[in-house]
Amino acid sequence: MRRQPRQARSRARVEAILGAADRVLSREGYEALTMRRIAEEAGVPVGSIYQFLPDKGAVVDALGRRYLEAFGTAVDELVERALVGELTDLVGTMVDVYAELFRSQPGGMALWAGRHLSPELARADEASNALVADGLRRIVEHLTGGSGDERARRATRMAVWAANAVLHEVFKSDGEPDLETVDELKRMLHRYWEDLRVRLTAGGSEAGGRGSVPSEP
Repeated sequence: MRRQPRQARSRARVEAILGAADRVLSREGYEALTMRRIAEEAGVPVGSIYQFLPDKGAVVDALGRRYLEAFGTAVDELVERALVGELTDLVGTMVDVYAELFRSQPGGMALWAGRHLSPELARADEASNALVADGLRRIVEHLTGGSGDERARRATRMAVWAANAVLHEVFKSDGEPDLETVDELKRMLHRYWEDLRVRLTAGGSEAGGRGSVPSEP
């Protein structure tokens, strides 16, 4: 950003600008996202946008970072719930939380679908995925009594990659999301989690790994 908004009025103006940009992205696509179009949608003079955001790329970066921060906040809350024993359905809760984030960020979906990302934002996206995977690893280790070996790190990265790929497909279209596919994602990850829990639970072994298929949860 050209300058950070410090007063409440300025912060509200920036939020209105980013909210307008999100709506334009979701309804009209990336190509329609111009400074003039954002100003029209937000109901503000175009010059007021330039006070904070010098160009379209800066708007996209600010939006992208806001989307990614929401994912970071969500995983922190999931970790807290797990540590106090409130996370009784790890897979179902995780998928529901992230599906709601995808659903509530249509502009982000339009942005990521086209991959109109600056190098900095692409790196932030990768860092966000790593943060989510690390939070999930902490939850898994807490639930299994594991010690954080490479199996846990690899497995949680794979779970995040799989969930991201499926949810991007589910929510990228303009129509109603295919919630049955979300249920299939849960089913797939439930089976993976049951297998992983056997391998990582204290006293467990690799017996639940290669070649074995856990019972249906």
